[in-house]
Amino acid sequence: MGAIHTTKADGGGSVRRRESQRRQRKEEALTKLFDLTGRIAIVTGSSRGIGRAIAEAFAQHGATVVISSRKAEACAETAAAINAAEGREAAVAIAANISSKAELQRLVDETLRLFGRIDALVCNAASNPYFGPLAGISDDQFRKILENNVIANHWLIQMAAPGMIARKDGSIIIVSSIGGLKGSPMLGAYNISKAADFQLARNLAVEFGKHAVRVNCIAPGLVRTDFARALWENPDTLKAVTATTPLRRIGEPEEIAGAAVYLASPASTFMTGQTIVVDGGATISGG
Repeated sequence: MGAIHTTKADGGGSVRRRESQRRQRKEEALTKLFDLTGRIAIVTGSSRGIGRAIAEAFAQHGATVVISSRKAEACAETAAAINAAEGREAAVAIAANISSKAELQRLVDETLRLFGRIDALVCNAASNPYFGPLAGISDDQFRKILENNVIANHWLIQMAAPGMIARKDGSIIIVSSIGGLKGSPMLGAYNISKAADFQLARNLAVEFGKHAVRVNCIAPGLVRTDFARALWENPDTLKAVTATTPLRRIGEPEEIAGAAVYLASPASTFMTGQTIVVDGGATISGG
């Protein structure tokens, strides 16, 4: 009887080992799909909001991230927080103002000096100095929106892309907005710039595709960030937005970060020129 009992026990152990091995293989396959280990990424506007959430998520998935925004102190604080959370040198700070072509060039040059390459570029920083109908916008305000939200992205991509093209490997992500998909009585100029970002991604995807460099957009809905504070802190605006959004709420910065991880990872290697809408369903419900 003892021998029979041992055989049954061994058989049960074998089954458990096989199940454990299957689970391990599944976990490894899932991890590899979204693995950014060893990748070097620049994320603009990453000292707060959506940009910071993307930088944190990239670091959590193994990347080394260059934190960049206008204020050096804010960049350094964010990089230090990420390094402390990850227990490694997962982030460095290189401040740059997107309105300055020279500063963007320094951002790319310094990243290349430190790491030798750029694997992923996230153009997240943007500005909106005017809130109101297009009839009231000044030329300088309209020009600033287009320069910071479209032309600056073009500059930075042109600076970072040559290395990606040479290696035939790279992912470029532009953080646009669902505003680029519809009209607005108060955000017309901003929405025009975000619609232009969609086309910038599409056109560059065509140009860079033969070099295996991908260009995609993310279009968030209303997200709880300082940039959008004027919208979500207004009770009437918040009520109107959430009433027609299927999920009945606005988004959080970290809820946009997953799309960026996907677009920068092996999981999306056959995706280019596209826009991922992350808006709680607002655009499909007329919100």
